[in-house]
Amino acid sequence: LEVMKEFGCHNFVFSSSATVYGIPKTVPLVETMPTSCTNPYGWTKLMTEQILQDVTKTDPELSVVLLRYFNPIGAHESGLIGEDPNGIPNNLMPYISRVAIGKLPQLTVFGGDYDTKDGTCIRDYIHVVDLAKAHLCALNKLKSDPHSIDAYNIGTGIGYSVLDIINAFEDATGQKVNYKIGERRAGDLPAFYANPKKANEILGWHAERNLHDMCEDTWRFQKNNPNGYKKD
Repeated sequence: LEVMKEFGCHNFVFSSSATVYGIPKTVPLVETMPTSCTNPYGWTKLMTEQILQDVTKTDPELSVVLLRYFNPIGAHESGLIGEDPNGIPNNLMPYISRVAIGKLPQLTVFGGDYDTKDGTCIRDYIHVVDLAKAHLCALNKLKSDPHSIDAYNIGTGIGYSVLDIINAFEDATGQKVNYKIGERRAGDLPAFYANPKKANEILGWHAERNLHDMCEDTWRFQKNNPNGYKKD
């Protein structure tokens, strides 16, 4: 922020996270809900949001858009750009794709006894290209409404269970995903998904890609890069 001010840069789009909602009492999540955190990652997002809110009160030239991401998955449709985590993936979709291509033997689904339609956790998954387009909408918003700060949920508003994702991936790719139901993971919530109405109406942003697209594009990147990006 100090360097931005030094060079006359006054627009800030911050990659925040839905984790700032902590453990909500109801879903879908809206931007007016209380914020809190349950892990260090969430605190880094929430504290940065707070810093930006504080600075805008003292710097009338600063304009900020806070984008609260839900669960980005997928890849660029070209198959050239995708998710290549180091080591064992922490997130569901890259784990599924590595099981499908034979790099990992099996997926463990953490918990099959939640109060959801099939007993597995429900999340809001959004195509990474739709997420990228949300940033362009945020930049346009800053141009049309300077000297402001506001937060927006960037999600589809649709909750998919872990088994929904596995089944959709198999349908989209024709690949079998071996999985087993394991114990619950500490801190996981049964359901967590967005109400994206504010981003739809104010930013003019809408998620355009469906779950089939997310799975198909993930698999295309994985097939094209079975060992990840070349490291040389």
